[in-house]
Amino acid sequence: MGHARTGLANLGWNGFFEQAFAALGTEGLSLARVVREERERYLVCGELGEMVAEVPGRFRYEATDESRFPAVGDWVAVKPLSSDQALITAVLPRRSAISRKVAGDKTSEQVLAANVDTVLLVAGLDQEFNPRRIERYVAAMRQSGAAPVIVLNKTDLCPDLAARVAELRAVAVGISVHPVSALEEKGLDALHEYLRAAETIAFIGSSGVGKSTIINRLLGTERQQTGAVSVVGKGQHITSRRELMLMPAGGLLIDTPGMRELQLWGEEADVNRAFEDIEELSRACRFRDCRHGDEPGCAVRAALKVGDLAPERFRNYCKLQREALLLAQRQKLVEMKAKRRKEEETREPD
Repeated sequence: MGHARTGLANLGWNGFFEQAFAALGTEGLSLARVVREERERYLVCGELGEMVAEVPGRFRYEATDESRFPAVGDWVAVKPLSSDQALITAVLPRRSAISRKVAGDKTSEQVLAANVDTVLLVAGLDQEFNPRRIERYVAAMRQSGAAPVIVLNKTDLCPDLAARVAELRAVAVGISVHPVSALEEKGLDALHEYLRAAETIAFIGSSGVGKSTIINRLLGTERQQTGAVSVVGKGQHITSRRELMLMPAGGLLIDTPGMRELQLWGEEADVNRAFEDIEELSRACRFRDCRHGDEPGCAVRAALKVGDLAPERFRNYCKLQREALLLAQRQKLVEMKAKRRKEEETREPD
């Protein structure tokens, strides 16, 4: 790795991306990482410093899906146009991607953050605490390729913390859980262990859970704007864009806007990994293809009957599985339409 590449190490550059970049044919191109996206323009930082970059028309034409466009955290090949302007000619392959289905009926992937090593889901311990919502986020985290961690904020508003943590550990099997109070600055030291040099962490969560306040504490400055909390403990959603930040003690952090909706973008297997306890029970069912309905010898139904499995968790498991199945059907239909369109474009006229 050359001297110029060495200067990128603090931004997370490594051999994986080096190989991908070399395969492009790199003459006249420089490397950068996407720091911020704003109205189809990107702030990138790399070998040539900070630059404002855009994707060319040909890139837009050839991109078959929104996920092909650069996302915050992506490594990109850029062609300089001036000292502070550039064109993005390619997006390097991603090591991980936190994604969701775009809102509405369109079947397309939206990448929230790319090349993340650890994803921290922030949930509030106030009246907004919702284990079913957390299960949905856990499924998305399992799909991302990043290591999942859960941060339970607002311990100062929780009268029975031990019960809440126990409830969450039952729905987030094998995932580290950190109770904190950003307001009182308690428990935050545990999060510093994830801020390793050259590694990237990303914060995700619903609106009002206190992500920006936590990030301000980790940064040691009020960089992220925060909103007041209402008398019922509900925070105001402030962050409006995704942004990559270099931490004072090393490591990189991606903040994302609070989400009001998270439609899954993944496979049934990702849902299964988020419900490992139910999958373990399924292996004891009499029939391998048991749907946990009226089949005899169903271990899942037996666990429900004796109270070893919460009915709410099982219902959410079924709901997310149906959602994943419907997504797979829609993806297949989109692929078939794209293939048909391509065949029509390449077909020679009679």
